[in-house]
Amino acid sequence: MNRRPQARKRFGQHFLVDEGVLQRIADLVHVRPGDRLLEIGPGQGALTRYLYGQTDTYVAVELDRDLIAPLKASFPRLDLVSADILRVDLDSLLEPPGWRVVGNLPYNISSPLLIKLFGVRSRIADMHFMFQRELGARLAADPGSKSWGRLGVLTQYYCEVEQLLDVPPEAFSPPPKVHSCLIRLVPRKDPEPVDPDRLQRVLQLAFSSRRKRIANGLKTLRLDWGRAAVDPDARPDVLSVADFVRLANAIVDEIAQ
Repeated sequence: MNRRPQARKRFGQHFLVDEGVLQRIADLVHVRPGDRLLEIGPGQGALTRYLYGQTDTYVAVELDRDLIAPLKASFPRLDLVSADILRVDLDSLLEPPGWRVVGNLPYNISSPLLIKLFGVRSRIADMHFMFQRELGARLAADPGSKSWGRLGVLTQYYCEVEQLLDVPPEAFSPPPKVHSCLIRLVPRKDPEPVDPDRLQRVLQLAFSSRRKRIANGLKTLRLDWGRAAVDPDARPDVLSVADFVRLANAIVDEIAQ
């Protein structure tokens, strides 16, 4: 009798096993014929079982090589890529545009993966991810809240964010020490133009001293404050996405140290 592969701590694996939760996620994702679907980290194929067969274009990227053979055996028409999603060339993989992306993500790759996906957002119709609930709160936070920060600003600049479902630890095997949540991200079609590197730089500096006046945090940048239309005495943690975009667009140059 073949044993099911065990979750590996080094991969941050927590397999979703609650059938009710899996069905709810499948209903919320609502795959349609003709969709192009990318699943990140299918694991033992729990969610794959609910989505497989609903569309002819289904790609899955899995890092754990021990899971590849069982996945191929269970889902013979699945286009399975054995690789680290953080190293996959998404420009090539997500061709043509219009992809829908799903995944129960290991917590340790959530932030860098989001940043990578934002870089190919024009290829993506929507994303449904299981995150640690604390991270989900950061993505959907409002300015002035404790959860508001750099990743939330970036996420809300690039995407509309919706919290869909809270998931308790006992829905997973092994149970994580935290609650999880399902988040829907829909890339915005026409965000305010901004240089992404400048926006990242502003956010990095601003939130490294989030409770100080924004002018202090950005003192290494030469800014046209009139163009930015942001109060230099305001704290970074109360500024909106639009405020940060205006600050990035108001950079004249960086002051040499």
